[in-house]
Amino acid sequence: MNRGFYTIMAAQFFSSLADSALLFVAIDLLAAMHAPPSLIPLLKLSFVLFYVLLAPFVGAFADSMLKGRVMFIANLIKIFGCGLVFAGVHPLLAYAVVGFGAAVYSPAKYGILTELLPAEKLVVANGWIEGLTVLSIILGTAFGGALVSPMGGAWLVGLHLPVLDSILSTPSQASLAVLIGVYILAAMFNLGVPDTGARYDHQERNPTKLIADFANCSATLWKDKLGQISLAVTTLFWGAGATLQLIVIKWAERSLKMPLDKSSFLIGTFALGVAAGAAAAAKIIPLRKSLTVIPLGIVMGLVVTSMTLVYSVSVAVPLLMIIGLLSGFFVVPMNALLQHRGHVLMSAGHSIAVQNFNENLSILTMLAAYAIMLTLNLDLNIIIVVFGLTLAGLMYMIGRRHAANQREHDSLALIGEHKH
Repeated sequence: MNRGFYTIMAAQFFSSLADSALLFVAIDLLAAMHAPPSLIPLLKLSFVLFYVLLAPFVGAFADSMLKGRVMFIANLIKIFGCGLVFAGVHPLLAYAVVGFGAAVYSPAKYGILTELLPAEKLVVANGWIEGLTVLSIILGTAFGGALVSPMGGAWLVGLHLPVLDSILSTPSQASLAVLIGVYILAAMFNLGVPDTGARYDHQERNPTKLIADFANCSATLWKDKLGQISLAVTTLFWGAGATLQLIVIKWAERSLKMPLDKSSFLIGTFALGVAAGAAAAAKIIPLRKSLTVIPLGIVMGLVVTSMTLVYSVSVAVPLLMIIGLLSGFFVVPMNALLQHRGHVLMSAGHSIAVQNFNENLSILTMLAAYAIMLTLNLDLNIIIVVFGLTLAGLMYMIGRRHAANQREHDSLALIGEHKH
């Protein structure tokens, strides 16, 4: 791996670290406003909304200029979003603006990998980027937990920094100022991302044509026998992962009697498992064998349902570690396969935009379902069982579809042999 790759890793690490910590600061802001519990899934929902709305446009934008410059602009948008809270804007709206920045950032972050590296290095590169992203989530969650803890908040306000002292009157504002600093650091690294030399044909600017082009790219990936399976798995994984994060926070509070700043430790444990699974997959599973990991998704869904039997932290920690291990091990090969198929069938930026659209539509759907279940006052254990069984059932159906595709492929190959 070259120096450019490590610069991208550093930029991604700090941007993702701040994203992860920001969730806890935003939840803390809502708690200070005495907002209803159903607003918490809406917080995450507002963050991913622009991933879906901007999907037809961000791929073309990512391919229209140097990827490092795109990532720099995206981090500036995130900084602006955080700053809106100081202007009295509602946390939901401010968090949505940060999500807007993240939506712009993502196609460039993943698209540059296919420009920088050959196909055979994509699984290893994905192992790196997923592993490092997960490490940033672990540290970011711990960081967010520390920022919203009574001690952390009081310490920040007590610093009495010149100039900032008059602006930072509450612990939440002080926490946001720290995160703005982290986003600035990420933006500095973005300026050091090298020019890969990749250039794409003139990018379309007409919104109608962009939407038509995006729909065509989406249809191409869904019709591809390998693309559709990897896209279905990653779509399901990210929707489940985002919802599980909020379920774990609620579960920690209800079943384990842990406050918000302590529950961040459990999210970190889950993320640590994902990192270990991602690292193992990068070493063990070559690109051509990536579809052999599908059964692990079914197992993961069934293991999630056992959370309902756990009431102690000593059992919760290894359980979340196992769920994370299973997740990381099956998502990394799928991501690599999806990127490879996308790169073969269309440009890097466009294929990642299609992936983002589907994954975030899945997140929106699952979070909306979770918010509805909370509004209906369903018991948390029922929510966990429904979530786990739905996940296992959908993974089983994807596995069946892949088996059918294989049979069809074998039949066509056989017909071809007879013709010869």
